[in-house]
Amino acid sequence: MAQATAPPRPLPRARGDITDDNPSAGRRRSHAFAAHVFLAPWLIGIVVLTLGPMLASLYLSFTDYGLFTDPHWVGLANYRYMLEDERFLASIGVTLQYVLIGAPLKLAAALAVALLLNRARRGVGLYRAAFYAPSLLGASVSVALVWRSLFATGGLTDRSMSFFGLHVGGLTDNPDYSLYPLITLTVWQFGAPMVIFLAGLTQIPKELYEAASIDGAGRVRTFFSITFPMLTPVLFFNLILEIIHSFQSFTSAFVISGGTGGPTDSTLLYSLYLYEQAFTNFHMGYASAMAWVLLAVIALVTFLVFRTSRTWVFYGQEDAS
Repeated sequence: MAQATAPPRPLPRARGDITDDNPSAGRRRSHAFAAHVFLAPWLIGIVVLTLGPMLASLYLSFTDYGLFTDPHWVGLANYRYMLEDERFLASIGVTLQYVLIGAPLKLAAALAVALLLNRARRGVGLYRAAFYAPSLLGASVSVALVWRSLFATGGLTDRSMSFFGLHVGGLTDNPDYSLYPLITLTVWQFGAPMVIFLAGLTQIPKELYEAASIDGAGRVRTFFSITFPMLTPVLFFNLILEIIHSFQSFTSAFVISGGTGGPTDSTLLYSLYLYEQAFTNFHMGYASAMAWVLLAVIALVTFLVFRTSRTWVFYGQEDAS
C-alpha cells in the first residue's frame, strides 16, 4: 500500500517582505511617498535652477550669442579667442594676485583672532560678536561704497598718509596700489573662518596642553607641536572655502572700480570681466565659455589642494593607528 505524502510546506517569507498581509508594508510605502513629496521641491529646483542653466551655458559657450540674437554655432572659437584677449589674460593675473595674497592673509587674521578669543575671560562673547559682525555684511554694495570713499583721493586714508608725508594720492586711483583696498576688504571680513577656527580649538584635548606644560614647552612650541597640527583639518576646510570665494569675488571690485576694473584694469577680477562681457558687451557666448573655464580652474585648484592635503593635514586617528 502506497504511503501518502504530506503536501509541501510553503517557504517562510523573508522578514519585511512587502506583501498585502504585511502591515508594515503600507507604512513603508507611505513613508517613501512622503519622502518623495518633501524632496520634490529640491529636485525640481536643482534641475530647473542649476542643472538646466548649466547645460544651457555649456551649449552657449560654443556659440556666438548676443543675448538679443539667435545663437550660432562657432565650435571652439570662444575658447581660442581667450588666448588672444589681452584683457582676459590681465584679469587672470589680477585674480591670481587677489587669491594668493587675500586668502592666506584672511586665514592668518582669522586664526590669530581665534587664538586670542579662545580663552575664557570677561566679555569674550561680546568680542567674538564684534569681530564676526563684518562677515554678516558680506560683499554688500554699501560696504564697498564706504571702502571706496575711505581709499579714494581726498579720503581718510589719503589724508592720513599725507599727514605723515606720504603723498601717493588715493589708493583706488593709483594702478600700483588699487588692488590692495580690495584685499584689505576681504581680509577685514574674516569672521566666518574665525568662528570655524574657534570651533576647532575647542575640540583639542586639554590633556595635550597639560602634557606639554609638564614637559616645559613654551607657547611657540606648543602652538607648532599641538595647536597647529590639530587644527589642520579645520584649516584645510577654511582654505578650500576661501579659495572658491576669492575666485568668485565680484561686488567689491565692481563698486570700487565703478564697474570698469580700473584704473588701467588693475582691479579687473575675472568675474568682473565675465560680467562685462555678458551684460555690457552682450557677448553671452564668450561669457559662458569664461564661466566654464572658471569652473574648471576652481575644480583643478581644489583637486590639487586635496592631493597635497595628504602631506600636511593631520587627523588624530591616523596617529593612533
